[in-house]
Amino acid sequence: MTEPIILGQGSYPVTLLPRMANRHGLIAGATGTGKTVTLQGLAEEFSLLGVPVFLSDVKGDLSGISQPGKEHPKIAERVEIIGLQDFQLRGFPVTFWDVFGRQGHAVRTTITDMGPLLLSRLLNLNETQQGVLSLVFRVADDNGWLLLDIKDLRSTLQFVAENASDFRTLYGNVSAASVGAIQRRLIALEDQGGDQLFGEPALNLDDMLQTNAQGLGVINVLASQELMNAPLLYGTFLLWLMSELFENLPEVGDRDVPKLVLFFDEAHLLFDDAPPILVDKVEQVVRLIRSKGVGVYFVTQNPLDVPDTVLGQLGNRIQHALRAFTPRDQKAVRAAADTFRANPALDTRQVITELGVGEALVSALDGKGRPGIVERTLIRPPRSQMGPIDDATRVQLMKTSLVAGVYDQVVDRHSAYEILTARAEKLAAEQQAAEVTKASQKARQSGGGRQRQTVTESFFKSAARAVGSQIGRQLIRGVMGSLFGGRRR
Repeated sequence: MTEPIILGQGSYPVTLLPRMANRHGLIAGATGTGKTVTLQGLAEEFSLLGVPVFLSDVKGDLSGISQPGKEHPKIAERVEIIGLQDFQLRGFPVTFWDVFGRQGHAVRTTITDMGPLLLSRLLNLNETQQGVLSLVFRVADDNGWLLLDIKDLRSTLQFVAENASDFRTLYGNVSAASVGAIQRRLIALEDQGGDQLFGEPALNLDDMLQTNAQGLGVINVLASQELMNAPLLYGTFLLWLMSELFENLPEVGDRDVPKLVLFFDEAHLLFDDAPPILVDKVEQVVRLIRSKGVGVYFVTQNPLDVPDTVLGQLGNRIQHALRAFTPRDQKAVRAAADTFRANPALDTRQVITELGVGEALVSALDGKGRPGIVERTLIRPPRSQMGPIDDATRVQLMKTSLVAGVYDQVVDRHSAYEILTARAEKLAAEQQAAEVTKASQKARQSGGGRQRQTVTESFFKSAARAVGSQIGRQLIRGVMGSLFGGRRR
């Protein structure tokens, strides 16, 4: 059996059983109370057990986990108090990721893999608009069109709108207003840089499940400082990652150690304004993903940020100090205290407001999956550097990472955009040929009354007539662009 992870020291050593780590957890507390340090130390211990870790770095501080920590009297004092016999300052293997491809390797998915539910969440669509988006996915599936990036989705949306009457019987009504709203939301998403999330090569989940040559679990650090400027994108990405792991990993049951551990910082962004259907989906995934050997740890300031249906699935709790200045704060203190298994020696509600930096109330599951009695705990310090690394160090680590060069270049496969563009151009050419033939026949029938139209004149007149419809405008853009050397995407 794998040795327990020492979380810290209370009236006795407080530990986390690795085989219970896939029962999920919560790290909560007010700003500046030590949540990030707790997360960092826990990620290190999983890595030492050979467990890969994913964590979101919302402040830029966690990149230091790649470097050895520095000697400090306070660290030495805490190590002695807790009685850590094997404590050595050291760095850990990391892979840096970044949706925008600047602070880490580009991490992408495809429109198809994101799916209509999460994409609707990302675009903040209403129920009617979500129905139209689901219809677009169905049309693409039925025709075998790949939806890889935003231009694929935009082209398919336009195709469905222009042929709405043809789809009405099979799929139902298509609202032009809803299509327009979705198109506008796609523009807004692109303006936020969200279009960089979609494309290929898409993330291979196996690349987040690696160990290094020494058997240490690789810690995957998602650079999230810039991503936090688009909180809906951040929250949707984390939900997508969790759902992808759930859908693709095999069942493994309870293992001696988890297969992967996820730490989601600023967890409230996963649930803010989320529709009930999405919250239900998250609750279901959190409940079932443990059978895939995955542990999910939500990190947030306030335990009330996490819906009760999800909170009830989080068996391992680390609660740093909360402040009770406002009625909501006081409610959070009561809620946090009431979720712990009572300790007769502690007034849990009072202690939550008195905890110092680096202290926490901890309750972990025992060997039978029962919550342990809450204990006031001095949390162990990290072995690695607390604080960020410099840009040069980050660049060097990216050059030598296990996925160096794999995700650097975008690949644009033949997909819905190319298929629909070729289809439109073919139709335009057929219309052009038909118009030329019709004009030639008319000229022969009329005899010599007027000079025959040239082929070019016939084409431009037919083009002008076609402009009256939306599909006509699309087709003319395709043909005109090629004639006048316009750049095609």
